Amino acid sequence: MSVLRLGDIAPDFTQDSSEGPIHFHEWAGDTWVILFSHPKDFTPVCTTELGYTAKLKDELAKRNVKALALSVDSAESHTRWIPDINETQHTTVNFPILADADRKVSTLYDMIHPNASDSFTVRSVFIIDPKKKIRLTITYPASTGRNFDEILRVLDSLQLTDKFSVATPVNWKQGDDVVIAPAIQDPEVLKQKFPKGFRVLKPYLRMTPQPNL
Repeated sequence: MSVLRLGDIAPDFTQDSSEGPIHFHEWAGDTWVILFSHPKDFTPVCTTELGYTAKLKDELAKRNVKALALSVDSAESHTRWIPDINETQHTTVNFPILADADRKVSTLYDMIHPNASDSFTVRSVFIIDPKKKIRLTITYPASTGRNFDEILRVLDSLQLTDKFSVATPVNWKQGDDVVIAPAIQDPEVLKQKFPKGFRVLKPYLRMTPQPNL
């Protein structure tokens, strides 16, 4: 099994889910995807995570993002669990949960870490862009719920920096100033790309207002 790294093409697969069989690349289409695993159905932290993700439906849609969850339990188990999520989290699950009983997807994406558990997936997160490239990986321990606000923040950063010659600084969030890419030095190019102006803190550290606002 090869290690998946940033920039790699996300492995394709066909697997059952709570919404029927999913052929991953075809299902993803031209959207971004958050693929995230949870250790087991009918567990407390996972229930809160999937409920919160369902509540992000509009935020994800604004960013052209689909959510896709996974556990090693069956589709039938997912179907029985979803009403609990809806009831306790006051929402409606609106995305598929992969049923990875044969560990096919878990193995492809290295979601089972034997020194943590040899049977359940850890809390893996992959952000995958419309070209099917892996743009982010995060691995949480089973006992720690994910910060989906941070996942949205990274999506915003990736989509912004893909379009403009900028990077986002520490703790950046939507609306904050961004960093101009050091490779851009030509004064005319700077004026053209950053008409709002910029502040030079150091020759390599130049701040400019977020260009798409």
